[in-house]
Amino acid sequence: QVQLVESGGGLVQPGGSLRLSCAASGTIFSIYRMGWYRQAPGKQREGVANITSAGSRSYADSVKGRFTISRDNANNKLYLQMNSLQPGDTAVYYCNAYSGRTVFTARNYWGQGTQVTVSS
Repeated sequence: QVQLVESGGGLVQPGGSLRLSCAASGTIFSIYRMGWYRQAPGKQREGVANITSAGSRSYADSVKGRFTISRDNANNKLYLQMNSLQPGDTAVYYCNAYSGRTVFTARNYWGQGTQVTVSS
């Protein structure tokens, strides 16, 4: 089992920045992919950014150029640097890890979420 704990959320004014962190612990064999998802009130959870163990990154169109995902493989940590935040970025942000003994037996794990609110 993999446990994920997010931190770094909070209230920020439009145009501000926040850095989210996610720490993975527990029985970790291999983490093939990690990512950030978010869910705003009344909306479905959506992918924000993800990064593979090799460092390949992808972003949702809505955050390209503003958010940067990074990963510390040695310490099983994930980060999301969020700049130029907009009210539309307000959501609960969840950390995700795709982990297992092999890529064929891996499964998704989720953190409990951290609230990000962008408001003046």
